[in-house]
Amino acid sequence: MRATWDIFCSVVDNYGDIGVTWRLARQLVAEHGLAVRLWVDDLGAFVRVCPQADAQLLSQVQQGVEVRAWPLDWPTVEPADVVIEAFACALPAAYIAAMAGREQKVLWLNLEYLSAEDWVEGCHGLPSLQSNGLSKFFFFPGFTAGSGGLLRERELLDLRHALQADEVARHRFLRSLGVAPVAGARLISLFAYENESLASWLSALAIGPQVTQLLVPEGRVLSSLQAWLGGAALQVGDRRQRGQLHIQVLPFMQQDQYDRLLWCCDFNAVRGEDSFIRAQWAGRPLLWHIYQQADNAHLEKLDAFLALYKEGLSAEAQSALTALWHAWNTGQAVDESWNLLLQSWPEQSEHAEQWCLQRASQADLAAALVQFYLNWL
Repeated sequence: MRATWDIFCSVVDNYGDIGVTWRLARQLVAEHGLAVRLWVDDLGAFVRVCPQADAQLLSQVQQGVEVRAWPLDWPTVEPADVVIEAFACALPAAYIAAMAGREQKVLWLNLEYLSAEDWVEGCHGLPSLQSNGLSKFFFFPGFTAGSGGLLRERELLDLRHALQADEVARHRFLRSLGVAPVAGARLISLFAYENESLASWLSALAIGPQVTQLLVPEGRVLSSLQAWLGGAALQVGDRRQRGQLHIQVLPFMQQDQYDRLLWCCDFNAVRGEDSFIRAQWAGRPLLWHIYQQADNAHLEKLDAFLALYKEGLSAEAQSALTALWHAWNTGQAVDESWNLLLQSWPEQSEHAEQWCLQRASQADLAAALVQFYLNWL
């Protein structure tokens, strides 16, 4: 009999939580043959990442995953063999009571947010005894062998390599998004939160020596883009040109489409967690807009990742990368650091690919979760 898994997702904002849990649920079904229920408290957000879904249905099957509405009045359901509370969301009290009363033990996992901080390896896999006698284990995604790894589908890099090696296929995909590639242009994707640094970057691109085609999926950064353009509200499909910079607004897209957009681009500006990981699998230089936290705690996480990522780069390339990421995440002008980064562009490009391959040599998150369960039995 197949092991059953319940994944609980409380949608906070920005689609990151649902994006990660939806990818994980699909992979557990497709690659490990598991029976997975994904409980979501905001099906409207789920429909954004899975347009085929129906936000009005209490239960539906999408790509082999049973997607269930997470209601305020919790129904009587049999707990799964493995229960994942994603990102410390609070499970329904009735469900926890059912877990405690189940004859067969339940593996309870708290899937944490991604971090490269040193303490992650020491906390990964640790149990926490609950007052009802259950144990909850902390599971930390991460970039090192001592962590839970990163979400990565089995054939992801093969698909990426095939697309990046096929110019005709890339252009066909871009045309499916309504994008006509500009000859000789550097192709950049931009997915970020509102950002005071954006204006300085756009101005640098507009006067730069090379034509840039900037593709901007619909999202929060559009307000900052509109301010720089000084015009009316931008809509999906809108195109603007300022000097060497060609801008196009793209629709909010499904995850597989977004992955391919990242693979097609020469440089990717991303945000949060889900798009941050996917940009790394693209093997291209990237710029991360980390989710802002109180007391600038996010900057410690940013520096922890940079400390790992920049290993192997020359001192000049490290300095340019660090300056750009710090400026981007603190609202400072980025034109100078961007131009410095361009001076080490070949090195940055080769390093991004090597980083990707090194991370891919480790177990992916879904496989690590399954192995943890098998070891626990």
